Amino acid sequence: MTQLGFDSLLLAAADENNRRNLDRETAHLPGTMEEAIPFYRLLIRQHHAAMLAADVETAMHLRREAGLLARRLNNGEPGILAGEDAPGNVLARGTASAPGAVPLWGQEGAFDIEVNGVRVRIEIDGMFGIGSSFGYWPGFAAHAVDYLRPFISETGYRSFLGIHADPTPGLLPDTFAQKIVAAHIKGELKGKLLAIEPRYRKHTHFLRPGILPSLVRRDPRRPVARFFERVRARTRQRRCCPRGRGQRSSNSFRLL
Repeated sequence: MTQLGFDSLLLAAADENNRRNLDRETAHLPGTMEEAIPFYRLLIRQHHAAMLAADVETAMHLRREAGLLARRLNNGEPGILAGEDAPGNVLARGTASAPGAVPLWGQEGAFDIEVNGVRVRIEIDGMFGIGSSFGYWPGFAAHAVDYLRPFISETGYRSFLGIHADPTPGLLPDTFAQKIVAAHIKGELKGKLLAIEPRYRKHTHFLRPGILPSLVRRDPRRPVARFFERVRARTRQRRCCPRGRGQRSSNSFRLL
């Protein structure tokens, strides 16, 4: 047997051992998406309770369980968020909060808040969000509701990732987002809001504040709806690799 053939056998054996280890580690978890959706809802409720109690250990354990669930549904492969039909994305979509409703901790959702007279649309990550496996607080994106009014960035968009703050009991996601945005305005912006640059107002000036989500839900075939779906796709890409103004991703805050 050649060295190349021997190396191949070693790699195959290592892969088989990893698969068996994962099977043992995930044996208690559902193996089909039909069973996984209600199970994941239960994980979200448990995670929400842990976050309200500021129980860091339990919250992080439940996130690891969510990751293992998605791996099991993905036949042991790591790409649980590799595409729209990847298990992590299917689980997140299937358990997301209703549009406009404040989600539970660990549940994806979009809702509006008001800070210093500014309306902000928040899209908050769930248990599969960027950095959720090692950071306690979830990341979120902040979008302008009215592009003709001053905002917290010149682009009408700002991501908050890698948030550093002490665990705080009793804090709900909407209050959390309000506190983070308010701290950003007070600290980084020195209390002064920014005019959204004209180039970022393109295709938005003719829309009433708040029309986008309902418009897209009613008829995703409309040209405007398709345009904003492309904007959202680019936004998700930016959140993975933040760059440019309005997209800084390292944040330290005090929540009390």
